[in-house]
Amino acid sequence: MTPRVDGDRMRRDFDTLSSFGATPEGGVSRPTFSEAHLAARQWFLNRAKAEGLGTGVDSAGNHSALLHARNRNASVLLLGSHLDSVPEGGRFDGAIGVVAALHVLLAIKAAGIDLPFNLEAIDFTDEEGTLMGLLGSEALAGTLTPEALQSPRGGRDALLAGLERAALREDRLHEARRDPATLVGYLELHIEQGQRLERERVQIGVVTRIVGSRSFRIVVRGLGGHAGTMPMDARRDAAVAAARIILAAREIVVRDFPDSVITVGDLRLEPAAFNVVAGLARLSLEFRSQHDADLDAIESAIFARFHADSQADGIDLEVTQVARWQPTVLDPSMIEAIERVAGGLRLTTTRLPSSAGHDAQALAPVIPTGMIFVPSIGGVSHDPREETAWEDVVNGANVLLGTVIELSRRRVMG
Repeated sequence: MTPRVDGDRMRRDFDTLSSFGATPEGGVSRPTFSEAHLAARQWFLNRAKAEGLGTGVDSAGNHSALLHARNRNASVLLLGSHLDSVPEGGRFDGAIGVVAALHVLLAIKAAGIDLPFNLEAIDFTDEEGTLMGLLGSEALAGTLTPEALQSPRGGRDALLAGLERAALREDRLHEARRDPATLVGYLELHIEQGQRLERERVQIGVVTRIVGSRSFRIVVRGLGGHAGTMPMDARRDAAVAAARIILAAREIVVRDFPDSVITVGDLRLEPAAFNVVAGLARLSLEFRSQHDADLDAIESAIFARFHADSQADGIDLEVTQVARWQPTVLDPSMIEAIERVAGGLRLTTTRLPSSAGHDAQALAPVIPTGMIFVPSIGGVSHDPREETAWEDVVNGANVLLGTVIELSRRRVMG
């Protein structure tokens, strides 16, 4: 009989995990290396130890639960996601992938199945980008660069302070790299964070590719002055220039790149007073697309417009790129295995791209990688209202479990 995860026990673990960083609105706030995040990660290790699993923490802070094969020198199949969250985020993003991975190990252990590979449930460090984004998975993949560490999304000071809180050393992050030859692959269960599965009434999404993105920090330098005495026609208002950047970015992408998205997620004015014309504005800008060519074209179009508008207004721009992730194609054999397993469980499936970034995109270039999506109610994510029916979570976990067994049979048969 094919094993199944214990959905009730998994729900109890999920509810306990959701208490770390719980917010009054019903979500969680667990930014990387916050007190709540560190507590959640310790809970994960303690929970694994209590079930007789091995545990480990690597030099990039990735936390792992381990189910060893009879041959401990065998390759490793990774399962997992992340326990960090955006500020004031939802309970399901990342967390169900880690909890489900843990319970796949428990189901395999309880069934007494001797796998031809070691099984590892992993919680990756800083997926959401509080510090860098994909820090742990890129370190494991061997693609974390010194240049990226010098200009992280969250700022250099925040990165160094976070590493210190977690007792990690920057000069040892690269030691987390795994030789791809020692890894069977990686599987990640995640909520869709969109509405397609719910709208189409499909139970399992099989991810084919993951969106690429580029992130920039923009500093707008104008001329500050008295809000009452500086004439309107003499102003070099950084706030107005920032507003023009935001509106121009939206206009260009909506008009010319309808399959892409662009966001200004942070805007700060200085000196930020009612009676002072803003002399400086700081923006964080990100755009995403499934296609490399569109990413290049968007970057060219928006910055040509930004610079032309700013020059006309007597405004100076300072642009710093802080992240660059290419669109990623997932492994066809993993896609097919997930579909076969879901079909065997009589669950409906559809192939779809991911418009959100995931640790899977860091690993896909170096090892076979697959992703399983379950429906998000209303498509809401990165918000306390984020919700997925528990039956769908259990379905996803059982597809994850079944795919592990499918891959083990394939490996045994050569």
